[in-house]
Amino acid sequence: MTVVATFYQFVSLPDCTDLQKKLLSQGQHHAIKGTLLLAEEGLNATIAGSRQGMDAFLAFLQKDPRFKGLEIRESLAPSPPFERLKVKIKREIVTFDHPVADPTRQVGTYVEPHDWNQIICDPDTLVIDTRNDYEVSIGTFQSAQNPQTRSFREFPKYVQTHLDPQKHTRVAMFCTGGIRCEKASAYLLDQGFQQVYHLKGGILKYLEQIPAEESLWQGECFVFDERVAVRHGLEPGSYDMCQACGHPLDQTAQSAPQFEAGISCPACYDRLTPERRDRLRQRRLQQAQAHRASP
Repeated sequence: MTVVATFYQFVSLPDCTDLQKKLLSQGQHHAIKGTLLLAEEGLNATIAGSRQGMDAFLAFLQKDPRFKGLEIRESLAPSPPFERLKVKIKREIVTFDHPVADPTRQVGTYVEPHDWNQIICDPDTLVIDTRNDYEVSIGTFQSAQNPQTRSFREFPKYVQTHLDPQKHTRVAMFCTGGIRCEKASAYLLDQGFQQVYHLKGGILKYLEQIPAEESLWQGECFVFDERVAVRHGLEPGSYDMCQACGHPLDQTAQSAPQFEAGISCPACYDRLTPERRDRLRQRRLQQAQAHRASP
């Protein structure tokens, strides 16, 4: 089995370039695959490897005092969900485009998974799913509001047009692993909202810790790797992914006439011209021929 680890940390990293080289070298040495994003505001990663390789890589990472106490979420996959290792330097580790959203300065109140049900069942609490619409479409918490965003950059506009700090005095937010809520909660506090809560460790920690019979989660949770989605206990879910647009696909979508493996699905079919579909078919054919020819 392959160990999949996800983690992030908001911390000052002025030495991103040097750190990039070290992490790439160590990751390759221990056969780690996946993606690590570095920015001056911190680190965000989803990586996979053997148990031995993962332990060695994480031990190296946490020798840096800035990453001591790093909260790491792990799950198992039957095969490596990534093809290679990428260590990238970005302007932000999660793109939001609002400098006032600074989690190193202020964040909302963390809520442990075992306390989350009580928070979101309070009728005075507005519960918001901060993820994108295609993620929400396959699973979310009961009664959660869907901002219907296509990217996290759109979340501030949703706040400005739909939320009022005088009316919505108690807001609870959640996302996949917690990182987006760090910035979202910092932004809401800056906009004058007083009681801002967010699920510590995100949906993944909730699904890991809360038994299915006690859970208020409905559906599956989209993840950004080849597993596509996970269930309670972080067991692999039932969805596949459109290789053309990245949209999660259930069995109904895969049986739809608009679905063509590697070419289109019901979510992107109408956006593709016949010429574009022909190019995608040709590329898929070339990839198949190259795969057959490889030793």
